Amino acid sequence: MKAFRTMIKTELKLSLRGMDMLIFAICMPVVITIILGIMYGNKPAFDGAKYTFFEQSFGAISTIAICAGGVMGLPLVVSEYRHRKILKRFKVTPVSPAMILAFQIVIYTIYSITSLILVYIASKLFFDFSFRGSLIRFFLAYILVMISIFSIGLMVGGVAKNTKIASVVASILYFPMLIFSGATLPYEVMPQALQKVADLLPLTQGIKLLKSASLNLTMDSNIVIKGVLCS
Repeated sequence: MKAFRTMIKTELKLSLRGMDMLIFAICMPVVITIILGIMYGNKPAFDGAKYTFFEQSFGAISTIAICAGGVMGLPLVVSEYRHRKILKRFKVTPVSPAMILAFQIVIYTIYSITSLILVYIASKLFFDFSFRGSLIRFFLAYILVMISIFSIGLMVGGVAKNTKIASVVASILYFPMLIFSGATLPYEVMPQALQKVADLLPLTQGIKLLKSASLNLTMDSNIVIKGVLCS
C-alpha cells in the first residue's frame, strides 16, 4: 500500500509539471461553468421546463476533464512510456507494466473527480445549482463514461508508433469531441444536422446519460446500450 501511494504521488507530480491537465482538466471546466452560468443563469431549458438550461448543462461540463485525461493525457503518456521503453524496464522490478498503466488511470480519475467536485461547488456557490437526480445513478454513469473514454486513450497510446503520431491522433479525437459532443458547446443549441454528427461521438452518448441522471429524466435504453458498447 505504501509503494502504491508513493508511485501515485510520483506520477502525479510528473503529470502536474506539464500543467496541461491543470489547465484543461481543472481550470477549463470551472471557467466554462462560470461562462454558461453568466450567459443562461436561471433561464429554463425550454418553455415549460422544470429545470434551467444551466442545470441541463452540468452533466456535459463534468465530462471536460474526462475528455482531457482520456483522449489527450493517457495516449501521450502511454506512447511515451512505450517509445522510451519504460514499461519494459519495469518488467525486471516488482512493479509490472500493467500496474504503471493502472497508476495512470488512477491519476486521471483523480483529475476527473476533482474537476467534478469543483464544477459542482462553483455551480452551487455562484448560480444556486440544484441537482435534481440520483447521485448514485449519476456516479455510475460517470464511471461508465470514464471507462469508455479512457479505453480510447489507452488504445491510441498502445497502437501509435511514437509520441508524435499519438499526439496527432489524440488532437484529431480531442478537439472535435470537446466541441461537438456538447461538453463545451451545448448540444441543445446545435443545428439538427450538427446534432446528427455529434451523435456519432462516444462522449455525446455519455453526456446524454449524465444529463438524464442529473435531471432525473427517463433514461433512453438505446443510449445505455450505446454507452456500454463504447466502453
